Amino acid sequence: MPTETPRTRTPSTVRVAGSLVVLEGVIAIGFAVYSVIRAWSGNYDQSVSNGYGLALWLSILFGGVLAAGIALLRGAHWGRSIAVVAQLLLLPVVWSLLTDSHQVLLGALMGLIVVPALVLLFSPATTRWLASDYVPEDER
Repeated sequence: MPTETPRTRTPSTVRVAGSLVVLEGVIAIGFAVYSVIRAWSGNYDQSVSNGYGLALWLSILFGGVLAAGIALLRGAHWGRSIAVVAQLLLLPVVWSLLTDSHQVLLGALMGLIVVPALVLLFSPATTRWLASDYVPEDER
C-alpha cells in the first residue's frame, strides 16, 4: 500500500509557485479591505472611482487566484491553469508600472513575484507532475 499523498508527490516548484500565488491573492484581498475602509471613512472622493466596486472586483478576481494558490500548495492540478492565466495577465501590469506609470519600485516588487511564479509554473518538474495523471496505470 503506497504511503504517498498528493502533497508528498507535489514537486517543490509547484509548492513555491503556489506560495507566490497565495501571496498575490493575500495582497490583493488586503488592498480590497483597504479600499472598503477608505470608502467607508468618507474622506475619499467616490466620484473618481468607487472603492466598494474596486473591492468587489478585487475580491472576486483575486479570491480565485488565492484559491488557485492554495490548490497548488495542496497538490491539486486545477490550480495551475488559474495561476498561469493570472500571471500572464499580470505581466503587462508589471511592464506598465515599470515604464508608462513610472512606478518602478512597485513594478519591480510585483515583477519579483509574477516572473518567478510563471517560470516555476512552466518548469520541467511542474509539467512532469501535471502530465503524471495522463500516464497509464501499467507504466507508472
